[in-house]
Amino acid sequence: MSEDDNEDGNREWSRFWLTARHFWCGRSAWRIWLLCAVLAGIVVLQLYVQFRFNYWNRDFFDALEGRDPARLRQQAALLVPLCAASVVLAVASVWGRMAMQRNWRQWLTAKVIDYWVENDRYARLATVQGDQKIPEYRIAEDVRIATDAPVDFAVNVISSVLTAIIFVQVLWQVGGPISFAVAGVQVGIPGYLVVSVAVYSGLVTGAMLWVGSPLTRVIQIKNQAESELITAAHLLRDIGEGVTPKREERAVIAGLWQALDRAIRRWKRLCWQLMRTTMVSHTNTLLAPIIGLVLCAPKFLGDQMTLGELTQAAAAFTLVQGSFNWLVDNYSRVADWMSSLERVGGLLLSLDQLNDEAGADVTPSAAARQRQDG
Repeated sequence: MSEDDNEDGNREWSRFWLTARHFWCGRSAWRIWLLCAVLAGIVVLQLYVQFRFNYWNRDFFDALEGRDPARLRQQAALLVPLCAASVVLAVASVWGRMAMQRNWRQWLTAKVIDYWVENDRYARLATVQGDQKIPEYRIAEDVRIATDAPVDFAVNVISSVLTAIIFVQVLWQVGGPISFAVAGVQVGIPGYLVVSVAVYSGLVTGAMLWVGSPLTRVIQIKNQAESELITAAHLLRDIGEGVTPKREERAVIAGLWQALDRAIRRWKRLCWQLMRTTMVSHTNTLLAPIIGLVLCAPKFLGDQMTLGELTQAAAAFTLVQGSFNWLVDNYSRVADWMSSLERVGGLLLSLDQLNDEAGADVTPSAAARQRQDG
């Protein structure tokens, strides 16, 4: 990405947050922050249930290894409330996240529409230099993505950080130290599972950043091509409805085919980019559980680890590397969100240019202010 593209992206980011942040600091924002606190509590409870599942996994396999029917029945009975709690918390999490996303999307969409309609900006937007095609697409689709994704990201990041903190301790306690000989020299690594998961996660995240760096720009270009295709189709419809003279039909149809060709070429480029990122993410999905088992195998074979501890440590290894590699699993969505955020910011910047020299500014209309304060 060029330096100019970076500068434009920064301006669009700043413009988006200049508007979007007011949702979180208005007079009625306490309701949203209360919902945030509820969501945080749900995340903590989900982690507690996951923690209990990790120890249930250990106890269950230890009972299998010891051929202990009474202990197996006890673990089977414990499984029912753990599953029920997990399901209830998962449903509650979906409700909380979608309630917050819905409220933010409604507020921001209303704000952008007010600004778009105010002073006939919707009619004058075509005079602005740039590629602000189909503003209604940006209002409907890009605003949705720009408000949905941050809520999911915030919940997932909090969950990932807490998961890493909790299960790193499990790895440290269960795995313990390991020693081996290298060229006749005895080498010891304390908490070797923790060291291993950190190194592995760093390698995978670095690979994703290297492979996926162009993805945001590719998605943005693809979305622009889709908007231009919709614009070209609207022009043809205008001819059919008599809005545009019939004599322009040939040129408009030619423009529609050209727009379709551009959209398909952008999709092909996106496809190749997603294939590269999928190669990294899918390889990680396959290898992470296996690596945890392989690393624990020497201790298990040396009778320094029970079967239950082996499965517990492998499961904890997978959870911790999943937390460390959050970016790997969510890279495509992060790129999609950044693209939509920049497109909404770009629309707002274009509307800013339509303000007259008499002092019209980027403040919301009366209706928008009322919604913000209410």
